[in-house]
Amino acid sequence: MQRKVGILGAGQLGRMLALAGYPLDLHFRFIDPTPSAPAGQLSEQIVASFEDDQALVRFAAGLDVVSFEFENVPVAAVRKLAKLLPVHPNAEALETAQDRVNEKSLCLKLGIATPAFAAVESEQQLKSALGVIGTPSILKTRRLGYDGKGQAILKDPQDAASAWQSVGGAPSVLESFVHFDRELSLIAARSESGEIAFYPLVENHHRHGILRKSIAPAPRVSPALQKNAEETSRRILEELKYVGVLAIEFFEKDGKLLFNEMAPRVHNTGHWTIEGAETSQFENHLRAVTGMPIGSTKLRGFSCMLNFIGALPDTTQLLKIPGCHVHLYGKEPRRGRKIGHCTLLADSHQELMERVALAEKLVQDDG
Repeated sequence: MQRKVGILGAGQLGRMLALAGYPLDLHFRFIDPTPSAPAGQLSEQIVASFEDDQALVRFAAGLDVVSFEFENVPVAAVRKLAKLLPVHPNAEALETAQDRVNEKSLCLKLGIATPAFAAVESEQQLKSALGVIGTPSILKTRRLGYDGKGQAILKDPQDAASAWQSVGGAPSVLESFVHFDRELSLIAARSESGEIAFYPLVENHHRHGILRKSIAPAPRVSPALQKNAEETSRRILEELKYVGVLAIEFFEKDGKLLFNEMAPRVHNTGHWTIEGAETSQFENHLRAVTGMPIGSTKLRGFSCMLNFIGALPDTTQLLKIPGCHVHLYGKEPRRGRKIGHCTLLADSHQELMERVALAEKLVQDDG
């Protein structure tokens, strides 16, 4: 029987959800205030605010289930929709992931290692927290902020005033700065019945706070490190009664993992799964929220995802590289904007890195 899925948000993640869902005979309706958003180019889109109650009712009509493709949708909208039909992930998971203090507090409750932190709501509280956390440290707004936005690094207690000003005096969290060895992430999927599947840890490379590439599987990952990441994810998934795909970003320091943050949705660091795994993160999210079995996360080789930031490369030349797959999002180029990506596949890590080097010469971003 044909099923219809509603998605809050119609960006590129929604677009890739729709592309993964059509082979399963899933149909989609999106709601997003931006006309001709990437997902709306492929499917039905209601152009309206997430806070428009009448639009939410129109959006919900005839749907079987609702999900979301980014975590900054209002929790109130999710709660309203949950009174009409199933919504996955649930409002509690969304509310937790929207607030960095809530995330860190959940980690403390579950015994998950995380950098030392303190909630701050004024410049005076920031100065007091610096006496405990020390410097170097990083100040992040509790809500919103992504790709390096809403953050300030403090190298000295005297930086408090400028840091507080740089985050706009918004409620924030002060974290101990971690001199990590590398950044890793884990994508997991959980069904309503409690079935859980994990993808391997991937190694992520950022510049100016924006993800540039993800390598899957991450090299030099011991079975113990993978197990640690999976156990962390399992605790969170089960505590939140989570349904769908969850992404967790970690710092690796001296062979140990520290929780950085999580995203209650499909994630940029999982884009490689479209070609690089038997079942993509997008298909597994849809399988989970619609009650289908979770698909295999087995790898199809070695993969690397490269983001296109601000400018499109010469895709004709890119596609000449063996194992290269290009994904464009239907977005106008703009400085700092993710407008597409490519995935490179190979039979060995060495061969993959050779192909990545060729691709990186063509992927010229805006810094």
